[in-house]
Amino acid sequence: MAKTSDLTQGKVSKLILAFFFPMLFTNMLQQVYSLADTAIVGKGISDNALGAVGNMGSLFFLIVGFSMGLSNGFCVLIAQAFGAKDYDKMRRTTASAVKLAGAIAVLLTIFSIVFLRTALRLLQTSDLIIHDSLKYGYIVFGGLVTAIAYNLCAGILRALGDSRTPFTAIIVSTVLNITLDSFFIFVLKTGVEGAAIATVAAQIVSATICFVKLSKIEVIKLSKADFAFDIRLDLELLKNGVPMALMNSITAVGCMVVQGFVNGLGVACTSAYSACSKFINIFMSPAVTAGFSMSSFTSQNYGAKKYDRIKDGTKVCLAIAFVGYVIFGSAMVFFPRQLASLMLSGEDQISLAAQFLPITGVMLFAVDFLFIFRNGVQAMGSPFIPMCSGILEMVIRVAVIAFFIGGLGFRATAFAEILAWTGALLMNASAFIYMLSHKLTEQKVCNVPQRAQVTATAN
Repeated sequence: MAKTSDLTQGKVSKLILAFFFPMLFTNMLQQVYSLADTAIVGKGISDNALGAVGNMGSLFFLIVGFSMGLSNGFCVLIAQAFGAKDYDKMRRTTASAVKLAGAIAVLLTIFSIVFLRTALRLLQTSDLIIHDSLKYGYIVFGGLVTAIAYNLCAGILRALGDSRTPFTAIIVSTVLNITLDSFFIFVLKTGVEGAAIATVAAQIVSATICFVKLSKIEVIKLSKADFAFDIRLDLELLKNGVPMALMNSITAVGCMVVQGFVNGLGVACTSAYSACSKFINIFMSPAVTAGFSMSSFTSQNYGAKKYDRIKDGTKVCLAIAFVGYVIFGSAMVFFPRQLASLMLSGEDQISLAAQFLPITGVMLFAVDFLFIFRNGVQAMGSPFIPMCSGILEMVIRVAVIAFFIGGLGFRATAFAEILAWTGALLMNASAFIYMLSHKLTEQKVCNVPQRAQVTATAN
C-alpha cells in the first residue's frame, strides 16, 4: 500500500528538506525542459519561432495559472483535513475537487481556443509570428485537460506529503518531451506544432503516473458516497480556490500588458523578453519549490493547530529561498550575455537580454521571498490577501511599463518586474507575520488556564 507523509510530527528542517528536494528536482526538470524546448525551437527553427512560442507564455499562464490557482486552493483544504486527521472530510473534499476541476477544464479549453486569435491581436502580435503562435496555441490549449489533471493529482499528492511521485512523473515526461521535440523539429521538420504535440504528450504521461499512485493510497481511495452532491463543500472549495485562481490570472493580465508593450518594440524585443522570462522562471525554481513546501507544511500544521511548527518551517523555507537568490541572482548579474547566448542567436536580441538580466538579478530575492510568504498566507486559509497582491502586481507592472517604456525602452520591463515583486512581497509578508503572531498569541492565552488547572489538580 502506498504511504503518505505526516508533516505535523518530527524535526521540522528534516521534514521540509526531505519534502523539498524531490520537488526541487521536479521543478528544475520542468524548467530544464522549458529551456531545452526554447533552445530547440530557437536553434532548430528560428528566433521568430522562439518569439511565437514565447509570445504564448503570458496567455498560457493566464489559463493554466487560473486552473493551477484553483487546484492549489482545493489542495490546501485537503492538506488541512489530512493534518487534522479528518480523513472522511479529506476524501469528500478530494471528490468535490475532482468534479469541479473536470468541469472547469472543459470550460477553459473551449474559452481559450475560441478567443485565441483575438487575444493575440490584443497583444499586438507581429504578423511575422502570429501564424506560428496560433498553431502552437491551438494544440497546447486543446490538450489543456491533461495539464489540469496533472496539477490536481500532483497537488493532492503534495497535500499528503508525497513530493517524490510528481518528481518521478516529471523525470519521465521531461525525457519524453525533449526526445519528441528533437524528433519532430530536427527530423520531421514539423515547426512549432511539433513542440506543442510533444508538450501535450508529456503531460498525458505525467498525469497518468500521478493518478496511478493516488489510486494506491488507501487513505484517499474514493467511494461513490464521497461524490455525493455537497453544495456547502463545493462553495468552501471555490471560496478558497477562486481567489488563488484570480490572483494568478490577474498577474498574467499584467504580464500580457507588458508583453503587448514589448511586442510593440519589435520582434527582437519579443524574442529577448521570451528568453529572459525563461531564465527568471528557471532561477526562481528553488523559491517556488520552497513555497510549495511551505504550503503543504503550513496547511497540515494549521489543520493540526501546531503554529510553533509553522514559525520554524517559515525560517527553513526562507533560508532555502535566500540560498537560491545568492546563486542564481549572481549568475544573472555577472554572466548576462553568456546566459542570453544559450537561447538566442541574434546580436540585437542578446544585447537586449543582457540589459534585462542584471537589473532583475539584483532584486531576485523579492520574488523568492514572495513565494514563501504568499504560500504561507494561502495555507492558513486566507486567499483574499494574495489575490489583492496580484492586483497590486498588475497595477505596478502596467503603470511602470506605460510611463517609462518611452524613455527607458526595453529596460522598463525589468523595472516593472522588480517593483511589482517588491509591492506584492510587502503586502504578503506583513499579512503572514500578523496572522501567525495572532495565532501564536491566541494559543498561548488558551494554554494559560489549562496549565493553571493542571497545577491546581496536582496540588
